[in-house]
Amino acid sequence: MTAHDFSHGFSQIRTWVFDLDNTLYPPHMRLFDQIEQRMTAFVVDALGVSHAEADYLRGHYWRTHGTTLAGLMREHDLDPGPYLHAVHDIDFSVLTPDPTLRARIEALPGRRIIYTNGTAPYAQRVVEARGLGGLFDAVYGVEHAGYAPKPERAAFETVFQTDGLDPKTAAMFEDEPRNLKIPHEMGLKTVHVAPGAAPAAHIHHHTDDLAAFLAHLT
Repeated sequence: MTAHDFSHGFSQIRTWVFDLDNTLYPPHMRLFDQIEQRMTAFVVDALGVSHAEADYLRGHYWRTHGTTLAGLMREHDLDPGPYLHAVHDIDFSVLTPDPTLRARIEALPGRRIIYTNGTAPYAQRVVEARGLGGLFDAVYGVEHAGYAPKPERAAFETVFQTDGLDPKTAAMFEDEPRNLKIPHEMGLKTVHVAPGAAPAAHIHHHTDDLAAFLAHLT
């Protein structure tokens, strides 16, 4: 496939949907490690369990319910507000601005949005720390989906309907392969952004360098 053929495959895209964590910054910056540590600590306090049990439940709820928060809400009727405040109270100084990524995103035609299982205020702090402020037309967090998480279809449907995007003219960039399955079924072009590929029928493309990938599209 030539560079022209590759970029032509995205010629119909009018809405560019970006996940946040480990997508708009590389995993080696380890920001999400801080969040996972705070999740575990919150579960220890909220449920009165050991650190080991809390760490297990954090992963178990993520696998079973899509996010740790969803598991806590469904199985323990947890109020999401204090949880989301606590787990996002982290050090953003590990993030550095990326002028190249900024230029590549800015060059994309059409609407550019963020959709994260975190909160919109948290996403805004990440965006600013990465030097990407002012690039996005909308930022959607888990609160905009009624706290239903990706990869649930209802979450995607709620956010996409709120945004008014046409799935047939949208592309999604995401580090978690399972979060691309429903967008693929809905008609979006899917791009897995991660150090290693995870080949699957619902993943159209993989890249370990988001800026370099976007450079081929503009």
